[in-house]
Amino acid sequence: MERTTPAFAAVFNRCEKKYLMPETVYQRLRQRLKPYMEQDAYGLHTICNIYYDTPDNLLIRRSIEKPLYKEKLRLRSYGVPAPDSAVYLEIKKKYGDIVNKRRIQLTLQDAYLYLDQGVRPAEDSQILRELDFFLARYPLHRSICIAYDRVALFARQDPEFRVTFDRNIRSRRTRMGLENGDAGRPLLPHGWYLMETKILGATPLWFVRILSDLRIYPVSFSKYGSIYKKELGSTELEALLSRGPDEQTENRRKIVC
Repeated sequence: MERTTPAFAAVFNRCEKKYLMPETVYQRLRQRLKPYMEQDAYGLHTICNIYYDTPDNLLIRRSIEKPLYKEKLRLRSYGVPAPDSAVYLEIKKKYGDIVNKRRIQLTLQDAYLYLDQGVRPAEDSQILRELDFFLARYPLHRSICIAYDRVALFARQDPEFRVTFDRNIRSRRTRMGLENGDAGRPLLPHGWYLMETKILGATPLWFVRILSDLRIYPVSFSKYGSIYKKELGSTELEALLSRGPDEQTENRRKIVC
């Protein structure tokens, strides 16, 4: 079922941090955030993505090597789209901790025509020319579908500070179309959440204190990368989920961006 599409923004530049937590920690955190943050108007919604990669998985192989700079291309919808639904074609770049996202809005059918057959959209833009360059540089194809159910919060005093919680992260490498539904194989155990913070400036002090009180620490985590490594037989994700707070403390990175 197609959901209401969030307001369109073409360019994002922000610092993003990720955190993994079980249901018990999630519930305590949501309770602590109530005085400071509120849920956005979209509520619980499903995000569906097709990640494009080369036949030899070059983009994701580079990404999991944790270079200073990395880039991905994905097609995103909010809910399961129809051919004439709005979708977003996005280049995601990361340099250090700073994430840059540049995207255009198309209908699903026009996105497929552009990506699969080279039929360029009529409306030109700088971002479309960057997409042209990306597609000319790499021999891309539909590599994987990834979907998850998301709740987003924003800070009452600073709406630019956002926190999202993703659950039921699932993927498939068959029926490679957004119109084919959001089913897939789960990545995390039942009841686990991936939290992401989206920060334009400094992390609010009250948020840092809450994370410290609950012993929640950032982790290096990529949905696509974790799925790819798991398919290759890696047990890295299982080790990360079983790691206690003391072990996380030893390996955590700075919370303030």
